[in-house]
Amino acid sequence: MSDGARSDPVDRALLRAMRETGASAGGLYVLAAGEPVLRLTVMSGIPAPFLEPWSRVALAAPIPVAVATRQQCLVWAAGHQQLTRDFPRTAVAVPYDFALAAAPISDGTGRRGALLLLWPAGHPPQLSADEAEAVRAGCRRLAALLAKSPLPNGEPAEVPRVLSPPPVRTVGREEALAAADYVERLPGGCCALDLDGCITLVTTGAEELLGEEDTRLIGSHPWEVLPWLRDPVFEDRYRAAVLSRRPTSFTALRPPKQWLTFRLFPDARGLSVWITPSGEDHDPVASYPAETVPVRAGQIYHVLHLSAALTEAVGVQDVVDLVADQIVPAFGAQGMLMYAAEAGRLRTIGHRGYPVEAVAAFEGVALSAANSPAVHALATGEPSFFSSPEELERDYPGLPHLTGKAARAVLPLIVSGRPVGCCILGYTRPRTFSVEERQVLTSLAGLIAQALDRARLYDTKQQLAHDLQAGLLPHSLPPVPGFAVAARYLPSTRGMDIGGDFYDLIRLGEDSVAAVIGDVQGHNAAAAALMGQARTAVHAYATAGAPPAEVLARTNRLLTDLDPDLFTSCLYVHIDLLTRRACLASAGHPPPLLRHPDGHTTVLDVPPGLLLGIEPDARYDATEIALPPESVLVLYTDGLVEAPGVDLDRALADLAGRLDDAPPQGPDGLADALLRNRQDEADRQDDVALMLLAARPIAPTAAA
Repeated sequence: MSDGARSDPVDRALLRAMRETGASAGGLYVLAAGEPVLRLTVMSGIPAPFLEPWSRVALAAPIPVAVATRQQCLVWAAGHQQLTRDFPRTAVAVPYDFALAAAPISDGTGRRGALLLLWPAGHPPQLSADEAEAVRAGCRRLAALLAKSPLPNGEPAEVPRVLSPPPVRTVGREEALAAADYVERLPGGCCALDLDGCITLVTTGAEELLGEEDTRLIGSHPWEVLPWLRDPVFEDRYRAAVLSRRPTSFTALRPPKQWLTFRLFPDARGLSVWITPSGEDHDPVASYPAETVPVRAGQIYHVLHLSAALTEAVGVQDVVDLVADQIVPAFGAQGMLMYAAEAGRLRTIGHRGYPVEAVAAFEGVALSAANSPAVHALATGEPSFFSSPEELERDYPGLPHLTGKAARAVLPLIVSGRPVGCCILGYTRPRTFSVEERQVLTSLAGLIAQALDRARLYDTKQQLAHDLQAGLLPHSLPPVPGFAVAARYLPSTRGMDIGGDFYDLIRLGEDSVAAVIGDVQGHNAAAAALMGQARTAVHAYATAGAPPAEVLARTNRLLTDLDPDLFTSCLYVHIDLLTRRACLASAGHPPPLLRHPDGHTTVLDVPPGLLLGIEPDARYDATEIALPPESVLVLYTDGLVEAPGVDLDRALADLAGRLDDAPPQGPDGLADALLRNRQDEADRQDDVALMLLAARPIAPTAAA
């Protein structure tokens, strides 16, 4: 890099942050305008291809720079073990030992991006106070510079700038010649690689051992010139040395039977390689003909990174969002179309960056159609790559104008010979797809196909579960004179979207009503089936006129006889509408809450009793309370209050406190207030059922 390039204030700020923190590598990510994407703008200390999978990072991605920007916090990983625990997707793609910090860059106007710093392997478990302050200072300087928008057009470049650190020292001609003589005198042979892995120096001893002249070696990657070094393992050792900054070595067979040992010594500017003959026999290694282009180590890790992301996708929408938010930015595309093959036709399941008319033009196209690149790809099973609008126009007239795309990759999604769909990546400018990029995209298409096929099966099961749950819960609650009623149900976000929580409101006559809420152990079809049986039993015994304690006792005997191997908690409430008194009986269910007319809330003391389905002769006690006008009775399942590591009594007190703090409002508003913290949870481990009965004020005529 020239001194002029280093004069850029942003470049200087990055190099200063690396110098003051002692980091071996660094990168600046800038939040793109108009899209939730972080783009790598400038970097130093590692080659650009190493960060190619993360040159564009979706803000929602579980990747350190995205998390730091999104949550506005410092993200730290002291080594590969911690990276594996906290960011497994990144660890799979970069299986080397180094320390990492990602820090947010923001100013008074909002988020600007993130600073990424890497340290060699062996860094202490935590940043020192000086290092942490240097990171914060670097972020402040970069934020001030980015606020002035020093980048062209206010946007980061498509290709990040790579800064070379200055040489350790400058030497004269005589000293340079002495250094050359020195390396020539070393036993074996020596060569030097820059950070990109290209040979910059080779001794005569190395030429003899490698069997090639320096004119072919200088400026090339060793694994490109020497077919016997084309196994990805050898490139992987180079990548490990660059990232971990630790010496490493490997042994390779130069045909026909010469074993050579390569020792790599890395620093900030490149690697010194010492080559010596090996006197031992080693295990065979893969060899490639000269014309073969094997998959590179970087490509393997790129695919591993994206495949790890695909394993996290659950439903079809998850797959579509992942492709649009992470795979599309990773390959620099500006548009995406994804189709599913159903009943002999292509159905659009997701699209980004395509005009509506282009999406509509191919919606529902038959798999026998001749004017669709997606159909052609599925028919042949081969991906298609169009580098220019002229190529696309030649095969599919009018398509470039309709879609507004100049280049595209059409990837058939096939599982075990069965077409499941097609993914199209579109580019607004002409683009040449290299052999390596085509290999990666083709491999990725197979992974997307597997994920999509699995997601469609999951969605089908989820729909069945949802329909079963909807059929077992009441579609509506009957009106209750003198009371306003609200009920809510939130399914668990883990496993199947189905569980054993249930509620019901039963009219027992003109002057009485029964409210019931329960929770069957488990989150599967068996739990839902038992929930239906329990709800039916309670309904039958209640309408037969049994008192609350007897309703639970009879239901318990029935469930014990069924021997479902699952237990059920239940709370049954009988309300006399004339006296406004309630009789409550509980079978191991969390205690209800009562918000009094003056606004304060108490946790009701109801004898819990034994869970249903354990002991056939279990007995249950009943408790009576008054429900004065403007009081609210709150029934709920344990999913509303229980959480790992949270004391139940404290959780109940917190729930009562939230009810205390809620402004006077109807039961619907109170229900929403109580669930507000649970509705947005991405990892809700249990179902939540909630029912509120609010006693209305007594009208003057009724009081008289």
